[in-house]
Amino acid sequence: MLLPSLPSMLFICTGNICRSPLAEGVFRHLAELRGYRDVRFDSAGLGSWHAGDPPDPRSVTVAGQNGILIQDQVCRVVVDADFQRFDVILGMDSGHVASLNRNPAGNPPAKVALFMDYCCGLRADVPDPYYGSVADFERVYGMIRAAAETWFDTVGSASSGQASSTM
Repeated sequence: MLLPSLPSMLFICTGNICRSPLAEGVFRHLAELRGYRDVRFDSAGLGSWHAGDPPDPRSVTVAGQNGILIQDQVCRVVVDADFQRFDVILGMDSGHVASLNRNPAGNPPAKVALFMDYCCGLRADVPDPYYGSVADFERVYGMIRAAAETWFDTVGSASSGQASSTM
């Protein structure tokens, strides 16, 4: 079976330390499990507080408990060039989407969308677990994983001739 090519995706959260590294890791993991090669997934933050750091240890732990290694990711800030490098830029919450849409360079062609809406058709934010417990990180991981599974299932359906509303 010939797999469709996947759009390049950049996942955005506030500091690129909790949600977006998890999303990047989950998407890379699922792409590999489903036989996709040469995919481009990345993550970045709106602020530079954690630039150069690894993801939050709680994100690393929760990802690792689910067979996903993200400890080698390096937090970075979204830059204007990302709007040209990626097909889709996904904010983890509606505040991120609003900030991305105010990009001073006004740079489409990247499509900016809310993560949950784009991946599974739900107008919902992925809550920030930073000030919470490990259980909050586990809930966020579950939301991201379920949305990613739905998205990959839709991509697979689109390759068999069914329409996709997320692509």
